[in-house]
Amino acid sequence: MAREVTLETFAAAWADGGLVVDVREAYEYAAGHVPGARFMPLSTVLDRSAELPAERRVYVICASGNRSKTATDWMRSRGVDAYSVAGGTRGWTQGGRPVATGHHERTA
Repeated sequence: MAREVTLETFAAAWADGGLVVDVREAYEYAAGHVPGARFMPLSTVLDRSAELPAERRVYVICASGNRSKTATDWMRSRGVDAYSVAGGTRGWTQGGRPVATGHHERTA
């Protein structure tokens, strides 16, 4: 079962340089994402989890928190200390937090 953090906990971790992985599709990511979030679409998570550091906590975000739960479970099964962000990007933006737009420049 996916571990989950609140938006408030995530915001504090993000402010401290926490590693964020966005598992939405490219068009969603381009429309607005947490600044600094790495792009790793859900369909690639199983194959690419080894690219993530095992020794560092990873915060997984999607639109609302559903896909991130799935991705978190997959990452955790591969040894990644992953946590799903409850409320997702929608909650992040509704809370008035910063958002970056545009195509991804790097992938996780």
